[in-house]
Amino acid sequence: MNEQGRIETFEVGIETPDGTLPGDLNIPEGARAIVLFAHGSGSSRLSTRNRYVAEVLNAGGLATLLFDLLTPREHEIDQFTTEYRFDIGLLTGRLRDAVDWAHEQPRLQDMSIGLFGASTGAAAALNVAAERSEAVSAVVSRGGRPDLADPRTLARVTADTLLIVGGLDGPVIGMNREAAEQMPELPRIEIIPGATHLFEEPGKLDEVAEMARDWFREHL
Repeated sequence: MNEQGRIETFEVGIETPDGTLPGDLNIPEGARAIVLFAHGSGSSRLSTRNRYVAEVLNAGGLATLLFDLLTPREHEIDQFTTEYRFDIGLLTGRLRDAVDWAHEQPRLQDMSIGLFGASTGAAAALNVAAERSEAVSAVVSRGGRPDLADPRTLARVTADTLLIVGGLDGPVIGMNREAAEQMPELPRIEIIPGATHLFEEPGKLDEVAEMARDWFREHL
């Protein structure tokens, strides 16, 4: 149970020009904001790490939408070629479709929107935050690659942004700092000591989830 009561769970489909993307929508009772997840690096809506973060957000009264950014056929191909996971334009388009879909749903259209991006999904989240600035209020990146976002787009991101990086993930720390310098509103960067790229060390993913929950509750 979350702080505000029960949670309704729905299986949904996000319509895109290339097909329907399956998603899992959770709405806590009384929720006034929703967080859309953009996974990356060959992952899907079934990512155990993102699902854990979503559970913490749900317990904090935030609705969540985890959905596949790739069609089943694309995902199958990507497992062998990795060609789609770094196609930031494609991932951006799919996330943009999901944001637009949320605005069309009677239960969701009055909710403020946040984006949670992991790995390459963080670049897509920042691109969409710039393109849908009137809709997206906050962004959180977990071990993300914001450096893969279009530099011209980064310069237009006005959403309140939190970049979370593992303290042992040296190269990605540098990539996040470089990307942050290109944004008009300097994002907050949180470095979690002793954590590697996937935050697999005991207690580290808990820190990520709690930081994300607090950030979204403050800025949505």
